[in-house]
Amino acid sequence: MTHTKFFTNEQGNTLLKRFAGVFEHLPNIAFFDALVGYFRASGYFAIRPYLEHVPRIRILVGINVDRIVAQYHAQGVLFKSDPQMAVEDFRQAMKADIQSAAYTKETEDGILQFIDDVASGKVQIKAHPHRKLHAKIYIFRPEHFNEYFSGEVITGSSNLTVPGLGNSESSNYEFNVALRDYEDVKFAADEFEKLWNEGVDVLPVDVRNVATRTYLNETFTPYDIYLKFLIEYFGKNVEFDPNNLGDLPEGFKRLSYQIEAVEQGFDLLKRHNGFFLADVVGLGKTVVGALIAKKFFYYNDFPSHISTTLIVTPPAIRPYWRETLDKFGLKNYEIVNNGSLHTIAHPEKYDLILVDEAHKFRNDTSDAYNELQKLCKSPSSRRMKEGGYAPKKVVLISATPLNNRPADIRNLVLLFQDGKRSTLPGESNLISFFADVTEAFRDAQKLPLEEARAKVAELYQNVREKVITPLTIRRTRTDLLEHDDYKQDLDAQGIVFPHIVPPCHILYELEPALEQLYDDTMASLSLPPEQGGLTYFRYQALRYLVVEKKGRYQNAELASRQLAFMMKTLLVKRLDSSFTAFRASLRRFANATVAMMTMFRNGKIYIAPNLNVSEYILEDKEDELLDKISSLMETDPSIMICTPDDFEPEFIEGLRQDDATLRGLLERWDAVTDDPKFETFARELQNALFDPARNPQQKLVVFSESQETTAYLVKRLKALGRDDVVEIHAGNRKEKMPAIRANFDANLPHAQWRNDINIVITTEVLAEGVNLHRANIIVNYDTPWNSTRLMQRIGRVNRIGSPAGNIYIYNFYPTAKVDNDIELRKKAIMKLQAFHSALGEDSQIYSTEEEVGTFGLFEKSPEESRDERLAYLMELRKFKRENPQEFLRLKNMPLRARTGRKNHLLSGGTLTFIKSPKRDAFSFVTKDGELLELTFIEAAKQFHALAPEKAFVLHDQHHAHVNQAISAFHAQIEAERRQEIIVDASLSPYDRKALTLLASLLNAPEISDEQQALIKAAQNAIKIHAYNQLPKKLAQLANSTKKTPMRLDVMLEKLFAILESFPLSGSEHAESLGALTFPSSLRQEQPEIIISESFMTA
Repeated sequence: MTHTKFFTNEQGNTLLKRFAGVFEHLPNIAFFDALVGYFRASGYFAIRPYLEHVPRIRILVGINVDRIVAQYHAQGVLFKSDPQMAVEDFRQAMKADIQSAAYTKETEDGILQFIDDVASGKVQIKAHPHRKLHAKIYIFRPEHFNEYFSGEVITGSSNLTVPGLGNSESSNYEFNVALRDYEDVKFAADEFEKLWNEGVDVLPVDVRNVATRTYLNETFTPYDIYLKFLIEYFGKNVEFDPNNLGDLPEGFKRLSYQIEAVEQGFDLLKRHNGFFLADVVGLGKTVVGALIAKKFFYYNDFPSHISTTLIVTPPAIRPYWRETLDKFGLKNYEIVNNGSLHTIAHPEKYDLILVDEAHKFRNDTSDAYNELQKLCKSPSSRRMKEGGYAPKKVVLISATPLNNRPADIRNLVLLFQDGKRSTLPGESNLISFFADVTEAFRDAQKLPLEEARAKVAELYQNVREKVITPLTIRRTRTDLLEHDDYKQDLDAQGIVFPHIVPPCHILYELEPALEQLYDDTMASLSLPPEQGGLTYFRYQALRYLVVEKKGRYQNAELASRQLAFMMKTLLVKRLDSSFTAFRASLRRFANATVAMMTMFRNGKIYIAPNLNVSEYILEDKEDELLDKISSLMETDPSIMICTPDDFEPEFIEGLRQDDATLRGLLERWDAVTDDPKFETFARELQNALFDPARNPQQKLVVFSESQETTAYLVKRLKALGRDDVVEIHAGNRKEKMPAIRANFDANLPHAQWRNDINIVITTEVLAEGVNLHRANIIVNYDTPWNSTRLMQRIGRVNRIGSPAGNIYIYNFYPTAKVDNDIELRKKAIMKLQAFHSALGEDSQIYSTEEEVGTFGLFEKSPEESRDERLAYLMELRKFKRENPQEFLRLKNMPLRARTGRKNHLLSGGTLTFIKSPKRDAFSFVTKDGELLELTFIEAAKQFHALAPEKAFVLHDQHHAHVNQAISAFHAQIEAERRQEIIVDASLSPYDRKALTLLASLLNAPEISDEQQALIKAAQNAIKIHAYNQLPKKLAQLANSTKKTPMRLDVMLEKLFAILESFPLSGSEHAESLGALTFPSSLRQEQPEIIISESFMTA
């Protein structure tokens, strides 16, 4: 076997093993000299046992010449030599080494042993003042070094580090040579001596000082650790300066919470490409949006790129946006009505999109949602330095982004996030997350009221913690009033928020005969047909077509049932609204049923979903209807002319049954002349509603969902002599707005105030974007079944500048019959509870039974009365303001700082805060080794300490516990990585069908390379759920081809028409393909140990 002096570290033949061999076979080693480019104290523990009996150890370390030379050049000085800087370079390298070393007791003991060895003189260290030493030389010499006792020299690639020694899993590949000839060892020793004499001493005090500047410092107190925890968690938010946005336009107040929202929102745009601006109604979200747009303009590569902001808004509040943006001097903006997104020809021209009243886009099946999602996810025209085009930034503005379904939040988030590639820490697959929540929410709706409320609150707390909090800026009035920084700001500006009094009930009673009619009506509306209830067959014609005809309509059964349910719901809502509205709706239903029966008698049944067929039939315009249908049938495949034989026999029987029931109900309701609800309302106008003590401005706002009800109320009030009442609806809103503002907008100058209108009775058209806060009383004449509308209504009067001290909400309740029969209150309360638990609101709106919590910008549990997360931030800011030097010390305190504490409840456990660029992780490991994940609030409560508390030693399991937390962090990242990689396994039926279609056409010879790239981009977009409607449209195309086979060229034409309507790679911005590739989240996230604490028994 050939013997060689060279060796590598393969097959366990490491430098460390070679060291062991030297000391084993050369037992009289008295000198150990090491010349290295890099020395790591963290690796010293590995060689220390072999150096135990070596009396003299010298280590010469090179410096980072490149860095030092650069510093000299920056000062215009030529670098020759700098002894002081050489020592400082060693200190910095040693500090970095300690801070990044393996977090083990063995490593720490080795570092401390090294420090002791330097202090005792056993180890001497020098730093070369002007050379970057690439050589690695290790010299072993006996006491009497001569040609007969020569020792050994090892040289090669291995540094004196853990990887260089080969003492870690990630060791380097090393190549070295070991020489024992006297001449070789002497040459190396002489060269070392020459360099050693040029070196600068690193004194024991230098080494000790390094340790005290790292986490090995044992003087950190629990109070230090607590404040460091807050500093690291809140980051730049601590450094808030309310004056950093320059002057505001005249007439705008400088409010700290608004300026702060700009800073925090800007940070969220950078991290997540979008966020919710969801401060409660009346706190000035439009101003915040304008400030964000102005800041974004100058930060988005200005002046090389001139950014354009697009405002998407309802038409009613478009003038207010234009007025605000012009006052703030933002020139490069455009405004589009939220119903006109399809008119945008060049979406790439926009860089920032502000969507006001964003909750209107919560339904992902609407065309408007599809247009907005494509607009938000198409790239901008700004080219990034790393290539491709920059993604748009999106601000969703709404005090009420949640309506009543988990899917509402999901859909809004997916306007700027990909469903299966989210940037949210811990929740990369939002589709899966919300699917679980939706199923649980559906199950909760079947429970009794109290159980349902508790379950919904629990579900939405989870949604809030995992999704809403990381993406939302939201504060309520309570948040602003409870924190001194905000409160003093408001006081200085003279701003006072009115108090919302718990909802007041106005009960109206039904006389016995009317109550009986009510009972009978509810039975007819609600009971199944076999028990005498209505069949609603008029709205289920598609369901009862014979099979051959029904096949033309997709989801005919489901659509029919939904339409019937909608009609039933409408009738119940109209009965709740007013007898007048109910009679009108009942009559329309009866007339539509008669029209269908008439078509049966005539032998022709017209099915035209987009035409009001009943109106033509009842007005005896069948010839005109036939001409209309004939012309439309060529372009509208949903139109069909049927005969009675095309329907199942029970269809006509159901129509006859409904006709008889409806005629009977109409006859009885037409005989009703009393209206106890209106009479109660008119009576309360003379009492509570215009009581000067409650209503100092003598203004009243009345809401109803039904225009028939609002018209009826105005007519009745005018008949009673009230000429100060006006009705507002969609048809006259624009015309009446000047008068409404003059009579109800408290923000107008007093000289413009008028009092010729004191009661406004309105539909939902005044529920958003209007100031009505000279009034302080809202009357919900009928139940607003939509919780978003409920919130918006109150926001009209609960605004900054309200002259009244209290806001009153009055809700009409009939007798308990409504509760028992339609569970109206249960449904309304469940919707409100879902909203409260997810986003927070500080007022009870519909029922005093609601649980109310204010979550503000940050975390909060439903049972708590204040926003604790915001409280911790304010505590830290106060500390910084009062103790600037101490704050700076703590800010510079090293990461990994730790301490021991005494707490018998937590004894034996360890609390950790671990962080990576993408996520924070808080955990507590119990004495039994169970790891508990914590929220920020839970961790903050455990970290909390007061200044006098003393520190104690760490318990023996401390390092094991911290490493367990790190392992859990990596396990979570790995689980998410696997989830993203195998995302196909969780595909929906739409996704699978769409991907199957694309795969079948990918290699068709008729398509070009560009079209093939477009198909691949579509496949990728579906896998990460970039667009809600893309897989649905492709699945519909696949279904249509299955029913009616088409030529390949026709199929491809339809396919690419769909694909080209979405901003995919292969279109105009092909370089934006990166927007649809898997992100860096698939790469390893290396966590940092921020701080930790271990607990002992008190």
